Amino acid sequence: MRDVFEDIFAAAPVDPMESARRGMRPALKRRFYRSVEIVPDAGGHAIALDGRPVKTPARRALAAPTPALGAALAAEWQAQTEVIDPARMPLTRLANTVIDGVAAASPAIVEEIEKYLGSDLLCYRAEAPDALVARQARHWDPILAFAREQLGAQFVITQGVRFVDQPAPTIAAARRVIPADPWRLGAVHVATTLTGSALIALALARGTLTLDAAWAAAHVDEDWNMDQWGRDELALERRAARLVEMQAAVSVLDLVP
Repeated sequence: MRDVFEDIFAAAPVDPMESARRGMRPALKRRFYRSVEIVPDAGGHAIALDGRPVKTPARRALAAPTPALGAALAAEWQAQTEVIDPARMPLTRLANTVIDGVAAASPAIVEEIEKYLGSDLLCYRAEAPDALVARQARHWDPILAFAREQLGAQFVITQGVRFVDQPAPTIAAARRVIPADPWRLGAVHVATTLTGSALIALALARGTLTLDAAWAAAHVDEDWNMDQWGRDELALERRAARLVEMQAAVSVLDLVP
């Protein structure tokens, strides 16, 4: 199955927006298997198709650390019908990333999340109008309160785009709760990059925020602009594609303690 899996997950962009930008539609492989099973593996609970183990693009076993996540991965493979569409398999794509990349590069990923903490979205506030200022405060202040009260991290906020240095003890306090487990770390990294805020991602990982609240907090400014100037259908389409990835990250956080 080596060529099959490399073709499915490595050869073509899985983001439909990226496919559109390239002016192409990814070539989809026909479903070639009848059964999907979960089998014991050194990496945990592995996915097998017709009894044969699924491999990541780097030729590692596609295996989840918990039975619940293994079942969710198996459900993605079972849900494929005539063709195998990577765009409809966000958990598998995230699992491939964790297994092939995050596990071997955890320190670098922690450093990247820390960079977001140093210039977090929630710390940069509008000066006007008052309604936007109030909306940002409504969505963002509770997350900053979480950081202050539960993490001991007092973030400094500013108005406009003028850069503000965050105190070193603040960054250190927030960094301490970045997950060490590669699965949870990978999920937090995805949530951070999708929302533009490590604080949103950490609050989500700690159970302080729901998915809906996190997603709303990440799009306060974008939603405000649409309220003023009308819906941006292209932006909403892109957001919908990103939400699928966010949902996969939240699934990992829910299913990997």
